[in-house]
Amino acid sequence: MHEKIEHLNKKIAEAQLGGGQARIDSQHKKKKLTARERLHLLLDEGSFEEIGMFVTHRSNEFGLEREKYLGDGVITGFGTVNGRLVYVFSQDFTVFGGSLSETHAEKICRIMDLAMQNGAPVIGLNDSGGARIQEGVVSLGGYADIFYRNTRASGVIPQISAIMGPCAGGAVYSPAITDFVLMVENTSYMFVTGPNVVKTVTHEEVTSEELGGASAHSSKSGVTHFSCANEVECINNIKRLLSYIPQNCEDDAPALEYEISGNEKRTQLNSIIPENPNQPYDMRDVINGVIDTGSFYEVHKNFAENIVVGFARLGGKSIGIVANQPAFLAGVLDINSSVKAARFVRFCDSFNIPLLVFEDVPGFLPGTDQEWNGIISNGAKLLYAFCEATVPRITVITRKAYGGAYDVMNSKHIGADMNYAWPSAEIAVMGAKGAAEIIFKKEISEAKDPVAKLKEKEQEYIRHFANPYRAAERGYIDEVILPEDTRAKLIKAFKMLENKVDVLPRKKHGNIPL
Repeated sequence: MHEKIEHLNKKIAEAQLGGGQARIDSQHKKKKLTARERLHLLLDEGSFEEIGMFVTHRSNEFGLEREKYLGDGVITGFGTVNGRLVYVFSQDFTVFGGSLSETHAEKICRIMDLAMQNGAPVIGLNDSGGARIQEGVVSLGGYADIFYRNTRASGVIPQISAIMGPCAGGAVYSPAITDFVLMVENTSYMFVTGPNVVKTVTHEEVTSEELGGASAHSSKSGVTHFSCANEVECINNIKRLLSYIPQNCEDDAPALEYEISGNEKRTQLNSIIPENPNQPYDMRDVINGVIDTGSFYEVHKNFAENIVVGFARLGGKSIGIVANQPAFLAGVLDINSSVKAARFVRFCDSFNIPLLVFEDVPGFLPGTDQEWNGIISNGAKLLYAFCEATVPRITVITRKAYGGAYDVMNSKHIGADMNYAWPSAEIAVMGAKGAAEIIFKKEISEAKDPVAKLKEKEQEYIRHFANPYRAAERGYIDEVILPEDTRAKLIKAFKMLENKVDVLPRKKHGNIPL
């Protein structure tokens, strides 16, 4: 028995060494952690239980039969993060460049199946050269098996992908289906076709970082939700993200202990909105003035900056926030901001996270670029997402709510539960100047001083429509509130809505305007 135990210990040591010390050293020289080091940082001390440590590939072609490594380039198992169960896989670049083989894929699929059966998140740490070319279609089939499970798990359990190295070709589609993608600056990249293929086909000279690095995907394409300075920051972001979301679609998000104080007023909110209705301000000041101190965790921070989305806590409870940003493009809705917000709304609705909307929107961005690239169908994605959402939904209009954008931003008409407005709110079909030019066109043109007449009619329109009271008279706004009372009102409203039940019509699924 002693010999057998010794043999087992040798095999464990061999598996833990991955592709060997030389390749581990090479990984460190690139300022990258090994697959096991990443799991050690992510999971609670001593909680990791590995599955499939001794798995090896089955290929006997192109010399692979002479080169086998225990684990076959991916470490899989389960553990806990802050005491909560998670399933993990971590690709090992020291073994065949982390390339995906038939058995490599089977190990990942096994973890995903267990996660679905037990209702816990899946976290993938991706660091792979792609499909193992020597295995041909078998490795491609392995990717498809993973994609299928990603899709089946979508909306059932949270799925998080961290890109810790290369992720190219077919490998990119698994992270793209998951809920959140994190990337590491300067050491990770994602693209369907690499710089060499791009150069051959389009004659463009581009580096891997420029084409598919963390900066490109966090600011230009929106593929990644978080761009991290290093791997430690990336892993800490995963932990923080998990703290706001539930284990599965049947669960509630974790809540912190909170006692409502006698005074929830936030007087600083009274002075945030400028006197000039065209002057910008930072909506994050409003958000941070309302939520629990320091709890805002922004998602997609560098992409479509005219809308702000992220998680926060209000009275200790996790909420999702969607807010127009007047400090960027006046907070206008465009293609990218609509898609960004729609995706976030759908995630929150999938996992029972209440939604809070701060609205200051002058409308949709005009122009041929927006129209020809589908602002109609893309704007409709946000409209669809809000209409479909059954979680508690509250809107606070801080200033402008114009035109169709008023409808889209979680208005009463599309199912919002509570709608508040500050006294500074302007709810109208369009801005006063444009409206006056249309309504009073004849009077203005016939006036001795058309400029003075226009200003007079602008003020007339403002008195009639550019305020929250017409909407409140019709019940579209539940209450016009003082900014300083916003936090207290929201805590009470979300408490009132915590047992909300809303059932969608019986159907297979809707047809969102993709």
